[in-house]
Amino acid sequence: MSKIYKELFIGITPVVFIFLYFIGIDMMPLVFMTVILTTIFLMTRMRAGGGFRGSDRKAKSASPSYMTFDDIGGQLRAKGELKEALDFLIKHADIQKLGIRPLKGILLTGPPGTGKTLMAKAAAHYTNSVFMAAAGSEFVEMYVGVGASRIRDMFKEARARAVKENKESAILFIDEIDVIGGKRDGGQHREYDQTLNQLLTEMDGIHTSESPRVLIIAATNRKEMLDSALLRPGRFDRHIEVDLPDKKGRLHILNIHAKNKPLAKEVNMEQIAQETFHFSGAQLESVMNEAAIYAMREELSLIEQRHLSQAVDKVMMGEKTDRESTKEERDRVALHELGHAIAAEVVRPGSVSQVALSPRGKALGYVRHNPQQDQYLYTKKHLEDQIMIALGGAVAEEMFYGGRSTGSRNDFEQALHLVRTMMDSGLTNLGIIDREMVTKEELMKENAAILQQLTERTRETLESHRAVFEQSLHILIKEEVLSGDQFRALLEQSRLVQIA
Repeated sequence: MSKIYKELFIGITPVVFIFLYFIGIDMMPLVFMTVILTTIFLMTRMRAGGGFRGSDRKAKSASPSYMTFDDIGGQLRAKGELKEALDFLIKHADIQKLGIRPLKGILLTGPPGTGKTLMAKAAAHYTNSVFMAAAGSEFVEMYVGVGASRIRDMFKEARARAVKENKESAILFIDEIDVIGGKRDGGQHREYDQTLNQLLTEMDGIHTSESPRVLIIAATNRKEMLDSALLRPGRFDRHIEVDLPDKKGRLHILNIHAKNKPLAKEVNMEQIAQETFHFSGAQLESVMNEAAIYAMREELSLIEQRHLSQAVDKVMMGEKTDRESTKEERDRVALHELGHAIAAEVVRPGSVSQVALSPRGKALGYVRHNPQQDQYLYTKKHLEDQIMIALGGAVAEEMFYGGRSTGSRNDFEQALHLVRTMMDSGLTNLGIIDREMVTKEELMKENAAILQQLTERTRETLESHRAVFEQSLHILIKEEVLSGDQFRALLEQSRLVQIA
């Protein structure tokens, strides 16, 4: 009925205005008052959170697409922890028998793209619950009190939907909860604080009944930013780490996303799983999608292994670009990449898969490494070897040009990060330290000493293979690609010449 009245009002108002104008009444005061009243009405609705209950909110509170835990690749440990926590919503008799307090909140933490939202959707299906989703940024407005009002509305709507759909529970998923759940600075006047306080109140169940039960699942990749009141038991009772998948998990994810894609018989998914170390689930999905795009560009009906390898490079570094560089720049980039490759092959034999001179993303060239086993613990030697590989490009430029270029910037950032890891792990001459108890001068002195020592070792290594630079340079300039086998043959030839 309200829609009919609204349409009648919209249709009659212009007619009334026109009639009054024709009979000689001054319309300006009336128009002015109408504008003011309309503005006040709209502002009141916005402050009351009316926009939140609009079409966008209805779309977000709709039932999610069919999703089960089997549809989520990898994350066996995280899925097991989450299922165990969700069983408290299902096994009412066991809970009452053992006197267990039902969980109120589950916090999913981990890097972006690891499947936290998918796990929340699967949780709703697993428990046969109403599912509603929102992002933390949706509760932050310029009007005071809107965020808290929206929190109340969301809990109220979740309970109403659970009753309407005859379900015993509802799951509220809040992504980016660090936006509203950040650490408070002691003042209670901020909009963020009011929103967080309202969330804490709802989680405590001050104004709620036992049924239907509401479970909050929140996600963040910045757990350290959250307020301690939000993390304590009785609020978010379970903290589940949804980390980057291991090799087995990556293979599972790749196979899931390959189900609707025609693959050539020679495709080796296990090799792609090895090459994608530290890739998230979202990146792995993108690899499969980009491989299909490469096959479509060539008008092929099957996705081949080379398409998958090209897709890994694209996701890692970006699409090939058509930048045109001068001959001197190309020579410098070629020598820079050869420096990385020689250092890598010396400290880690058989590791170089390809040396490429083609621009990709922001990089003018790159060295691709052969798949390595997943590794999570690193020795001092391993980290030093990695620093030498990172410094190889800059040292090669110094050898042939007498100085460095801006192309070494990312290499230096990587080297500094590795040195910082060594310091924090007690693998330097400083021993086991707390950064707050050591002066900046001491840290800088140790940092400089480590980098100076490894730079000299890298220079000695590359100088002993100077012939490899000279033999490889013209091939790389001409072909733009030097395979790992070609590169190792040139390296071995150089060693034989030195022995002779």
